[in-house]
Amino acid sequence: MRRIFSGMQPTGNLHLGNYLGALRNWVRLQDEYECFYCAVDLHAITVPYESENMKKATREIAAAYIAAGIDPGKSTLFVQSSVPMHTELCWILGTQTPLGWLNRMTQFKEKSAKSRDLQLLGLYSYPVLMAADILLYKATHVPVGEDQKQHLELTRDLAIAFNNKYGRDYFPVPEPQIIGEAARVMSLRDGTKKMSKSDTSDYSRINLTDDADTIALKIKKAKTDPEPLPHTLAELEKRPEADNLVTIFAALSDSTRAATLKSYAGAQFSRFKKDLTELAVGKLGPITARMRELLAHPAEIDKILAKGAEKAEALASRHMREIKDIVGFWRV
Repeated sequence: MRRIFSGMQPTGNLHLGNYLGALRNWVRLQDEYECFYCAVDLHAITVPYESENMKKATREIAAAYIAAGIDPGKSTLFVQSSVPMHTELCWILGTQTPLGWLNRMTQFKEKSAKSRDLQLLGLYSYPVLMAADILLYKATHVPVGEDQKQHLELTRDLAIAFNNKYGRDYFPVPEPQIIGEAARVMSLRDGTKKMSKSDTSDYSRINLTDDADTIALKIKKAKTDPEPLPHTLAELEKRPEADNLVTIFAALSDSTRAATLKSYAGAQFSRFKKDLTELAVGKLGPITARMRELLAHPAEIDKILAKGAEKAEALASRHMREIKDIVGFWRV
């Protein structure tokens, strides 16, 4: 059985980078793997958040999954905190995680360096919870972008360490499903920074809830340089804002940057942005419309998530019983 586990934090403002870097790839994986897709709300509370918005953001992320093409009939779609075995396994794995392994995690260093308020155990042990998420379902593959590759390496190390400690080949060592050319969609305001939900400027990203006029305005205002589009990838890579827009166009058109340059080399950005706007609106418009339709009926979203949680918990409970037996815990 080949099994996928992946998830996103329900923190609102899902954007083009989330879609191109993850969601559309998840949709394609449904026909090849048994897929578990999660709203990872336990991860979301490792940084400051607004509790009154959590349920709304959770429904929004579920709506985005479904609108992008995740089929609840094919994939298990659920909320992380609905399955308590995630935290149970996190504790067990945490007792076997050397501090040196966690001290190497660059995301904690980067986030905690910004504020003393972020120097918390939850953020520090975030990668162990991520490992528990994956290993709880015995996932064999995990779709990851560049920023999560280090965490997946820790997951692999913990799977091997657990198996060696107890002399059992219990956990599969999950393989990365490396996401393609648009793995790092960058800010529309700064081509050296990743497109982010947390950026203070809404013009830095295209949200999945943006309408056609808003998308057009954001692409029109996207930062560029005064030169026409280059002829070669080597030239393009020296121009981060141009590279970002070409990458987005290539990803949305299921093409490559080289093929996109072949069509637009020497063109002015005014022409390129016009075509990019038409492409983006054509691809994202149906997703936005479907999201709005789903969000107008929150009870239906809740029903899908409850059914998914029931299925996820059935598998997670079975695995946790096996894990507790291996560890040596007493149970009836």
